[in-house]
Amino acid sequence: MYQAKNFDHLLGLPGFSDNALNTHLALYQGYVNNVNKLADSLTGMLREGKTAMPEYAELKRRFGWEFNGMRLHEYYFEAITKTPSPLSPDSQLSQQIVTDFGSFENWQQDFVATATMRGIGWAILCFDQVAGRLFNIWVNEHDLGHLSGTTPLLNLDVFEHAFMLDYGTKRADYIAAFMSVIDWGVVAHRLDRGKAA
Repeated sequence: MYQAKNFDHLLGLPGFSDNALNTHLALYQGYVNNVNKLADSLTGMLREGKTAMPEYAELKRRFGWEFNGMRLHEYYFEAITKTPSPLSPDSQLSQQIVTDFGSFENWQQDFVATATMRGIGWAILCFDQVAGRLFNIWVNEHDLGHLSGTTPLLNLDVFEHAFMLDYGTKRADYIAAFMSVIDWGVVAHRLDRGKAA
């Protein structure tokens, strides 16, 4: 059974109202609950020999959506903080960004441009272990658009639930608020783990 992580320490985060954060955290809790329910249902159907039923196939498809919704929200909440610090220019992440994008400013411009695209989904900075390079990608609906085998380093939720309560349709203002509270230590550590994998 998966347990929802406690992100209450984020309440009071600059640029994010407690109302919006509590709503977002409740949504995350829903993903965790649904992952557990679906895992139990699928296990039961397997035991009962019901794997050829259409219901089994639909639950299997839904499981990926709910699981990615859970995990992407965990990555999102873990990478923001009330006490942000800049990315160290000596870090592997900073050096990789410069190698792949030319500069931190170029990376940020591309990441923000990805996040402001029309539609709902996620802007994700990910690392491809095979090629040893970074990409900013768009993931639609949690489960469409992931680059197989990559490690998510930083992800920005751009579903309406993440920003409408505080910013209405001003997505750019929400993105700016997010960019100002990134915990670059967490993000850099994810690259270190991805390179070690």
